[in-house]
Amino acid sequence: MMKKSEISEKVKAIVTIQQTVLGGLVSGALDGITDLTGKSLLLEIVSDELDPHPLSETKGLSFYVPRDEAFGEKKQTQFVATTASSGFDAISQSINSVLTDLSLVFSSFDDINMLFKDGFTIPQNEGNGGLLQTIVQSVSDSTQLLRFETPETFKRDRFFWFSDEEFARQTLAGVNPYSIKLVKEWPLRSKLDPQIYGSPDAAITREVIEQQINGYNTVEEAIEEKKLFMLDYHDLLLPFVAKVRELEGTTLYGSRTLFFLTSHGTLKPLAIELTRPPINGKPQWKQVFTPSGYSTNLWLWRLAKAHVLAHDSGYHELVSHWLRTHCSVEPYIIATHRQLSTMHPIYRLLHPHLRYTMEINALARQILISGSGIIEISFSPKKYSMEISSAAYDQEWQFDLQALPSDLIHRGMAVEDPNAPHGLTLTIQDYPFANDGLLIWDALKSWITDYVSHFYPNPTLIASDPELQSWWSEIRTVGHADKQHFPWWPSLQTPTDLIQILTTIAWVASAHHAAVNFAQYAYGGYFPNRPAIARTKMPSEDPTEEEWERFVNEPEKALLECFPSQIQATVVMAVLNLLSDHSPDEEYLGDFVEAAWGESEVVKEAFERFQGRLKEIEGIIDSRNRDSELKNRNGVGILPYELMKPFSGPGVTGKGIPYSISI
Repeated sequence: MMKKSEISEKVKAIVTIQQTVLGGLVSGALDGITDLTGKSLLLEIVSDELDPHPLSETKGLSFYVPRDEAFGEKKQTQFVATTASSGFDAISQSINSVLTDLSLVFSSFDDINMLFKDGFTIPQNEGNGGLLQTIVQSVSDSTQLLRFETPETFKRDRFFWFSDEEFARQTLAGVNPYSIKLVKEWPLRSKLDPQIYGSPDAAITREVIEQQINGYNTVEEAIEEKKLFMLDYHDLLLPFVAKVRELEGTTLYGSRTLFFLTSHGTLKPLAIELTRPPINGKPQWKQVFTPSGYSTNLWLWRLAKAHVLAHDSGYHELVSHWLRTHCSVEPYIIATHRQLSTMHPIYRLLHPHLRYTMEINALARQILISGSGIIEISFSPKKYSMEISSAAYDQEWQFDLQALPSDLIHRGMAVEDPNAPHGLTLTIQDYPFANDGLLIWDALKSWITDYVSHFYPNPTLIASDPELQSWWSEIRTVGHADKQHFPWWPSLQTPTDLIQILTTIAWVASAHHAAVNFAQYAYGGYFPNRPAIARTKMPSEDPTEEEWERFVNEPEKALLECFPSQIQATVVMAVLNLLSDHSPDEEYLGDFVEAAWGESEVVKEAFERFQGRLKEIEGIIDSRNRDSELKNRNGVGILPYELMKPFSGPGVTGKGIPYSISI
């Protein structure tokens, strides 16, 4: 173990340099110290030097994580090697000084394509030029050149992102399959206060829809036949539009996007509605955009899609990903350690599902979701990103709806059917995420049922287990104190209750996270497919003559200016590449038996059945991906859906379900 006196010489020069430069130097020092305790001492010394006055407050170089939640030495070493974790701190503290022009756009699509061929030259600053490389070591092949691996989607079809059909398909088989929902009511109306946000009536009228739904005379018929679906970011985003529009280099709308279920089982985009509330003395503005062969409308449609994709990217990252997995799992982790002994059977069952999450969340708070972090720099809501995540928690999050079957039913994507597999009938039969996810859900539930039945043979043991009851009470009343009185919380009195609660937690930590994480680079690595930010308003929103003429003469330039800037795009691409990467020591669902599970022959046999079922599921998914009738996962240029395949090798593979949220 290194002593403070041995480390102090390493940081002697650091304390005289600006804090924005400090992160990169400390990261370099950390790279040279393999002993974990030595690294902690180094950070302690630096923190002391950065906080010379007891009343001053400075952002530290690390977030405290309890030792039993931190990465083990092997995991830490691997994480540094594969994700350049020490560089995350450098970029979070130095990004403004490293990058010269945050607004510089790509001049053409050829320039974007060059990211995968010739690479992107990283801007340099005197004395601090190499800091950006530390975050992108895995995709950089020189000190100045950033070259990206071509995403699998782009390899298969370089024009995949341009297709309306692919735009729709990705709502079912892409990186965010949690937002698409059935349209159940007509007309569409906002629930927001019309005195503040303007007319609640949607601009998408029956005339707009009925012109495009072949074979159906009315919208009501299409709704009755469950043919209309929607991405609805209207009411969540509209309250933030005025605030976001005060920020430089971004814009925002409330949005609705409607789709029609075709006879082929695929979705067809019908219309996009973008809404701006009354703002700066101007009345509410809303417009509907539809697919069109007319050139002006076609380019407006493309720009409207870019806005919706930015909304979907933000919702995916802030809600489907951060809020519903990383964030919501933390109360389970804390309560498990505080209320269950390490010998408790439920602690032993949950432990692999909760491993490393606090550490990865600390890193996320440090460089991704922090003030002026990567999310705030690169996504449309900018500094209001976490406020939107909080609003979504307040409006949408329910524990019971984190269970996959309940989530599907709630969104209208399935109905209960005791005679159907999984007890559900899907509204869209070819819904790859749901089809494969239900296989994993049932396998998890069967394994947990066997486990609970072994340790609680008498149902009364659950209600009388003080540790278990305290655990569930803390999750509800402390971890989610502001929601503790809602009636949707399950009670914990019977084995059925416990099995449902545990399956939900295990699902969120494993398969839910895998579904929204490991395809991020495949679908977001070519950023026009999923721009993280829309930086300019629609050309048709209160245009000046000059603005409209510029759009008419240079529509491609208008689209490129709406897309992320060079810096925003490349930083997000680098992060998505790293987050999509499996480390060689990944611990996959069902891949190994915990030592505690092997102590009982009954539990060991139950786990082996679980393991065998997961291997069967791999084969089922492969078979589905070969079925040409399943057009949402099979076809020319289409990426097969493999996110629910339990096992994977290392790297960016687009498959594999780790036990826990470890990246």
